Amino acid sequence: MRPFAIYHEHPDWFRPLFAELDRRGIAYARLDPRAHLYDPADGRPPYSLLFNRMSPSAYLRGGVQGMFFTLGYLAHLERVGLPVVNGLQAFTVETSKARQLTLLTGLGLPYPKARVINHASRAVEAAEGLRFPVVVKANVGGSGAGIVRYDTPLSLAAAAADGRLDFGVDHTALVQEFVPARGGHITRVETLGGKFLYAIKVYTTGESFNLCPADICQRADGVELVRGACPVDAPRTGMKVEGYTPPAEVIAACEKIMQAAGIDVGGIEYMTDDRDGGIVYYDVNALSNFVADAPNVVGIDPFARLVDYLERRAG
Repeated sequence: MRPFAIYHEHPDWFRPLFAELDRRGIAYARLDPRAHLYDPADGRPPYSLLFNRMSPSAYLRGGVQGMFFTLGYLAHLERVGLPVVNGLQAFTVETSKARQLTLLTGLGLPYPKARVINHASRAVEAAEGLRFPVVVKANVGGSGAGIVRYDTPLSLAAAAADGRLDFGVDHTALVQEFVPARGGHITRVETLGGKFLYAIKVYTTGESFNLCPADICQRADGVELVRGACPVDAPRTGMKVEGYTPPAEVIAACEKIMQAAGIDVGGIEYMTDDRDGGIVYYDVNALSNFVADAPNVVGIDPFARLVDYLERRAG
């Protein structure tokens, strides 16, 4: 069989995936989106499958040139019929928080109220009718990048006037209500093949918007976790986690989101709004890192399940 292609730029996040592929003796090539090329006339790439692991936060690591290149490359691969896991539709949703809100609106699912802008001069107007605090989010984010909280209309107006709003690489941003999470945690649901895989409650320190599950240090009961997808010298985040099974209607909603988005492997974050007790979905991730030390947290090895899925997709 021709090798798998793993298309990624982060040096650490996918070590457990490579370890599982090596354990099974599955050949694979690692492709770097930051310095890549393809021939649009080439009708038969030398791979049996491509797994797209390109990250929207690549621009933080000198990889901005890979992000928009990837859109064209995935379109090419789909034209020639190569099986692509997390293909063009998934990557398009992954790289636009505005598109994610349009998707949620179309599915009739709740999310924190938001407006989309492309210039700082519209920020204060966009916040009219929203409950403060609000956050300004870069449309292309990832790892909590480009998210800043503003507690009052005055502080938002001052930031806009001073040129301190971050509109990210596509010069588009959300002005969105900041939702206080009931119980001090958010819930992250992971899906595989459009179906529920597992869920976790992530207890945060409240000091960061970066909730990468691979960075989590402890179970909620204090058991230390092995962070196999982090750099060896990565600082401890203080986040804690526990396995959790959401209500059936939430699982169904998450599956509906992922299937509508065309996301084969991904995660959805939601929380209970402490102001009114309602559930809001607020982040759709196609580049989803599994929780650290997953067998110790949720009782399964998601990387084994993932490689099973890749083998099925490759035929």
